[in-house]
Parts: sequence; C-alpha cells; structure tokens
Amino acid sequence: MLRSLLRDGEAVAGILLAGLGVHIFATALSWDLMGPEGPGPGFFPLAYGGLMILLSLGLVTSRLRRLRQARNAAIDWAGHWRPLGTWAAFALAALAMPVLGFLVAFGALTVFVTMFVFGRPLATAAAVGASCALGFWIVFPVLLDVRLPVGQLGF
Repeated sequence: MLRSLLRDGEAVAGILLAGLGVHIFATALSWDLMGPEGPGPGFFPLAYGGLMILLSLGLVTSRLRRLRQARNAAIDWAGHWRPLGTWAAFALAALAMPVLGFLVAFGALTVFVTMFVFGRPLATAAAVGASCALGFWIVFPVLLDVRLPVGQLGF
C-alpha cells in the first residue's frame, strides 16, 4: 500500500506539504504568538502551518481510500507533475523572497500556479498574480499597517 501511495502524485504532494507544514508550525512556536498590540509574528504562521498539516493529512487519507478501491490502476504520471511542480515553485518562491520581496515572489508564484496547474493563458495568469499581490498589499501594509518582507529590489 505504501508503494502505491508513493506513486500517487496527490499523495506525494500531501506528504511533502505536511512536512512543510510541520516545519512552519515548529518554527512559529519559537516566535511570539501574542504581543501587547495583538497577534505576534508567530500567530499566523502557527495557524496556517497547523492548517496545512491537517489539510495535507486529509488529502493523503482520501488518496489512501481511493487507492484501496483501485489497487491495480496504472501510474498517473501527469498527476505527479502538477503537484510536484507546484511544491517546487512554492519552495523556489520562498527562496527568492529575500531578493524579490514577498509581493513579487508571491505574484510570480501565483502566475506560475495559474498557468501550470489551472492551464490558463499568460494574460489571465498575470492578472490573477497582480491582483493577488495587490490584495496582499492592501490588506497588510495599508489596512493592517503590517510590513511584508521587502527584498533587495525594494518591493
């Protein structure tokens, strides 16, 4: 059963995302969760790290149920590339953030996912990426007065 699980692209992505969630959760525990002015820097990472763990394990569990129903199915190689490509793009965006800054790295990640996973054209993906980055900028620096990580480019 484990071998079948590791052949399933969604299950592999779920396992990798659960590991990333554990890392985020564990790192956030070392930061202040609450400060005198409200939530501290560890509050949101702790929450989305925990949520990422739960949702990823739910994905793996659902894939296990489906694998039990179709034990002799052929390997879905196309199903492997999208989740693994998304995971790699997410990791690359995290690595690029010190140089590009949060807004540019997140916008580029959104463009990639929109094109690669959802198969939308570049113009649509660029509009979605720009809209998401703009939305983050409006919510955090403008409305909440919370600074987002700025890269070497000043964004």
